[in-house]
Amino acid sequence: MYFGEKILEYKDDILRDLKTLLEIKSVSSDGHENCEKALDFVLSRAKAFGLNVKKIEGKAGHIELGTSGTLCGVLTHLDVVPAGNGWSVEPFTLTRKDGRLFGRGIDDDKGASIINLYCLKALKDSGINGVNTVRCIFGTDEEIGMTDMETYFSKEPVPDISFTPDSDYGICYAEKGILQLKISGGDNNSIKEFCSGSAVNAVPDEAKAVYYSDNELKEAFCTGKAAHSCEPQKGVNAAKAIIFQLKKNNIDLGKLLSFACDKIGNEISGKSLGIEMSDEPSGELTCNLSKVRINENESYFTLDIRYPVTKNGEDILERIKIEAEKYSLDVEIIHHSKPLYLPKDTETIRVLSEAYEQAVGEKPELYSTGGGTYARMLGSKGVAFGPAFPDDNVNMHNADESVDEENFFKHARICMQAIYKLYTEKFKVS
Repeated sequence: MYFGEKILEYKDDILRDLKTLLEIKSVSSDGHENCEKALDFVLSRAKAFGLNVKKIEGKAGHIELGTSGTLCGVLTHLDVVPAGNGWSVEPFTLTRKDGRLFGRGIDDDKGASIINLYCLKALKDSGINGVNTVRCIFGTDEEIGMTDMETYFSKEPVPDISFTPDSDYGICYAEKGILQLKISGGDNNSIKEFCSGSAVNAVPDEAKAVYYSDNELKEAFCTGKAAHSCEPQKGVNAAKAIIFQLKKNNIDLGKLLSFACDKIGNEISGKSLGIEMSDEPSGELTCNLSKVRINENESYFTLDIRYPVTKNGEDILERIKIEAEKYSLDVEIIHHSKPLYLPKDTETIRVLSEAYEQAVGEKPELYSTGGGTYARMLGSKGVAFGPAFPDDNVNMHNADESVDEENFFKHARICMQAIYKLYTEKFKVS
């Protein structure tokens, strides 16, 4: 049965609640208070709809329909990255313009969160008797390490079959490993201050340096283009621009920035670090220089490395440590998430493929990503599935994050059909 169109009956309500959610500035790198407000808003709406609701230690929660059968999960996050610079509209609200929906989190991941909420409402309102239990699970710090899901799954079971609409269509069966590092120490010589980036997992779009030249204090400022660290080739790294500008002007960079210049340079492949690699399922390693902080109190920069699913993150770490030691620098792990790799013949991929084909009329492609989603928290029981379409430039982690409105509700229909299938079909899961 095709049920996906049912979600369109709630279109106006979806947009109204989405506007409210976008206006909550739930930037997880700025603190937890607003992230919990976003969670409370979604859970309060679900409770008003008559759905079962549970909150876990203020960091995560779920809404639930059904009480038996296979436990199925749909996971999204309510935190967002900072707005950054260069918006043509107010970032923390919903703006409809030129056939698009704008707002920080509209794609990543508040839009999908509201769709999930209304998918369960649609099923409940329709009075359909399901054979399984569906939980829409919401987290609040996906952008800064996913400790929300560590907390959640310490209290609640991992679903037997799941998906997270936090990537692209079709179905992501492989997610690269994520290794985020802090490189610190060293003398900085002529560099008095350096500041770039507000998030480890983004290409910095602004950078500023204060330095000495000919015994005078001078400033350099560069603008670039933000992008997600999983796709650094789509951005223009402002931090790198200043470093190379300083080198060209024969400014003594000191050990920290010299290491960045010599061993990272303008590459995103990690070649000069000795970590260039690739594999067939997931492609090439990427390496992004993001935050740089040099001042009288601290001296460090961060790296965000996305490595192929068949490779070993510990080997990569050891190679970087060897190179950093040559510059008398320290290497610290900020976050390490091992790769996800799900065989293509699993029950999860089968049911999502069928849902996509029923809603769209064609089979979805299977692909890999450098992005990190909640799927990797699911013990090979889930994948990323939507919400963005490859031909829609959603500007994730960039200014003017937006989605084509028609595509937004196309995702809603696909998601509705997938959740309907999870609720109503019997599965063979181990």
